[in-house]
Amino acid sequence: MTALATFKGGIHPPDKKDIAKGRAIKEAKSPQRVVIPLSQHLGAPCKPIVSIGQEVKKGEVLGEPGGFVSAPVHSSVSGKVIAIAEFPNAMGRMINSIVIENDGKEEWTSLKDNPDYIKLSSDELREKVKAAGIVGMGGAAFPTLVKLSPPKEKPIDTVILNGAECEPYLTADYRLMLEKSAEIVEGLKILMRILGVNKGFIGIENNKPDAIEKMKDAAKNEPNIEVCGLEVKYPQGAEKMLISALTGREVPPRGLPMDVRVVVQNVGTALAVYEAARYGKPLIERAVTVTGEGIKNPANLMVKIGTLISDIVEECGGFKDSAGKVVSGGPMMGFALSSLDVPVTKGTSGILVIPKEGFVHAEEYGPCIRCGRCIDICPMGLMPSMLSILSEKGHYEDAKEYNLFDCFECGSCAFVCPSKRPIVQLVRLAKSLVKP
Repeated sequence: MTALATFKGGIHPPDKKDIAKGRAIKEAKSPQRVVIPLSQHLGAPCKPIVSIGQEVKKGEVLGEPGGFVSAPVHSSVSGKVIAIAEFPNAMGRMINSIVIENDGKEEWTSLKDNPDYIKLSSDELREKVKAAGIVGMGGAAFPTLVKLSPPKEKPIDTVILNGAECEPYLTADYRLMLEKSAEIVEGLKILMRILGVNKGFIGIENNKPDAIEKMKDAAKNEPNIEVCGLEVKYPQGAEKMLISALTGREVPPRGLPMDVRVVVQNVGTALAVYEAARYGKPLIERAVTVTGEGIKNPANLMVKIGTLISDIVEECGGFKDSAGKVVSGGPMMGFALSSLDVPVTKGTSGILVIPKEGFVHAEEYGPCIRCGRCIDICPMGLMPSMLSILSEKGHYEDAKEYNLFDCFECGSCAFVCPSKRPIVQLVRLAKSLVKP
């Protein structure tokens, strides 16, 4: 038997996927109102093109991109615009948002159906991705159009679909691979056509054998697409780790996947690309895992963008008495919420309710004891201990000499630290105070 593809470093947190993995994706209830932020992606926020009192239909454009690195936003319900103002997002930032009162009619704006989508030129397909407002749905929310428009001097020869879903608890991508495998493969074919490449990989962690089988079956007539099992290890789904595991190429420090001729997309993004090319459907809903030991009825839901997290928690039966913390995303890279009145955005992969006695460090942290555990497991080969000490002491500029900006904040170091040091938070602090 050949060894499974993987990378150096990494950790094995308890995966806790059994809580929600057996639950098929179901349509979440349509909310009474949605709050749609004009910035749900990395890059420039959108400019609103609707006004208060205006009637809008489902799928109608609400905000136009504010620059090349941007993506339009659309209404996820039909109804009336009742406010355009700043509302908090999951990280507590105030974001200009559009509030729509749902009229319950679910009336769609006109969409352009295209059964022969695969015959379209790469520019026409790219235009469909742009118009649909698609961003990376693994959590980073980087505008997909930008990844699909590499500069001429950086030719691409490989597209990788990330089906690893290495974060504990989360199972939305797993369910998509089981339930929409053919559509995901079609999405990959469209991505490959846009970029003019003839090699595609789908990387899936080996703890999802049924998803691997399903995807292999869906791709069996596609000689250019390979479905690969990956070792179960966190953060196997990070772009640079996936590229290393599947192609053996190493992205240089401060580099991007395109520097080694690769583009990586999430399986949810591939599904959205297929729906945009085939039906002209914009990105107005996404699969979200609602899970954790603190929620009464865990579920995988197809949620309309702009639905408040409080509505979803209520739909899943509310909290158990043991609920201690709500996280947007997974336990390793997600953000703890200070309020449930924040909307689901294009990048919301999960809503996790951790019990009071879960793996939350509430106690005081200690000094670094120089044990070196964080250095051994850092997938980027950094020295997290030094980065955290320099940040703690205020030597932010010095942290740059230890490749501060190569850290992608996976949280593995904090997970293994015996002193329970908030290494990731200290790294984020340093990043926010110095220029790259």
